[in-house]
Amino acid sequence: MSMEKIIAEMFEKKSWAVVGATQNPSKFGNKIFKKLQRNGYDVAPINPVYDDVEGVKTFKSLSDMPEKPECVNIVVSPERALNALEEAIKLGIKYVWFQPGAFNEDIIERAEVAGVNVVYHACVLVELDKI
Repeated sequence: MSMEKIIAEMFEKKSWAVVGATQNPSKFGNKIFKKLQRNGYDVAPINPVYDDVEGVKTFKSLSDMPEKPECVNIVVSPERALNALEEAIKLGIKYVWFQPGAFNEDIIERAEVAGVNVVYHACVLVELDKI
C-alpha cells in the first residue's frame, strides 16, 4: 500500500495516541497533539514524565491506555521509538506514524515485517493541512 493511501486511511481513524506528547508548546510533541485535537481527533498523550498535556490525562505507555488507539504518532528518539513500536505491535495496533527524526531503517523494517501500516518521512502537521 502506498504511503499516501496509508496517510488517508489514518486520517479517517479518530482514535490516536501521541508518544512523546509534551507540555512544552515549542516542541513537536505538543504541536502535533494540539493540531490533531483541533482537527477533531480523540488524542491520548503518552509520556511517563507528565500527569497531563493540555489538560488531558497522560498515560505512561500505550499499554496503560484503557482502550487501544487505532493510530499511534511517535515523536521521540529512535531508541525510545523502537520500544513504542514493539508495544504497538504487541497490542495489535496497525497504524504507526514516525515523525522525522523518530526512526531509522531498522525500525521501519521491524514495523513492516510485523505487518504494521507505517508512515515516515512525512509530518502530521504538514499532512493535516492537505485535507
